[in-house]
Amino acid sequence: MHTLTESLDNIRLLPLARPVAEVDPNAVVVSTGDCTLTYAELDSWSNRLARLLLGIGATANTRIAIAITDEIESVVAERAIVKIGATPAPITDDGSFALGTALGVTTKSQRGELTDAISWLVLDDRSTLQRYLAGSDAPLTSAEFALPKSA
Repeated sequence: MHTLTESLDNIRLLPLARPVAEVDPNAVVVSTGDCTLTYAELDSWSNRLARLLLGIGATANTRIAIAITDEIESVVAERAIVKIGATPAPITDDGSFALGTALGVTTKSQRGELTDAISWLVLDDRSTLQRYLAGSDAPLTSAEFALPKSA
């Protein structure tokens, strides 16, 4: 695994989220043995995932679990969560998540091992993939963060 992230013990720090216009869009953020992720791709993919998270009820105050072993998917999920102002909640050594974590992002291979106390968005589930691929990768707008007005 080769990444351009910094590591401090078990804490991973991603490069600061900056608009793609401020960095070389073709610069590599993460590279694995079979794939690389550029800033432009990270921006595009995380915009789509952020919209899915907003669509299932995530808000700026939501703590969202990340249970993904694939480095590229993990980076995209973390960036999407940060883009909507939510807090990423990685899995702890004992397999639990921070108190108050109600939503999570995972894959089929890991879903069976995870708690049902969290509502999981399974990235490689067919319906999720269909919504993801049909979604917009345009930059998020402030209108997308607006809460529905109560009747």
